[in-house]
Amino acid sequence: MTRKRKPYKTYTKEFKAEAVKLMEESDRSAAEIALELGVRRNQLYKWKEQLQAKGEQAFSGQRGRPKKENQSEVTTLRQENERLKEEVEILKKATAYFAKDHS
Repeated sequence: MTRKRKPYKTYTKEFKAEAVKLMEESDRSAAEIALELGVRRNQLYKWKEQLQAKGEQAFSGQRGRPKKENQSEVTTLRQENERLKEEVEILKKATAYFAKDHS
């Protein structure tokens, strides 16, 4: 029942900087550049914002959600608990449906 997520794609610092440079110096739209590079348009704008805010320190270090193996046990258990609650709700609905008199 669970669906596997695609792993996050990571890009090098150089790729991000070149993408922002291309977006700033090109007369093409950000959407066209994003399509060409295989990234989302809003991702280009986020990289541009990071580069303007942090300069050379931009794009260093790990960001975003921690990987599954680095999550705390509590976080992992909370996620499992939510999934189990959803499954219980599905089973309750299925039980109610099949318990109806289908005469």
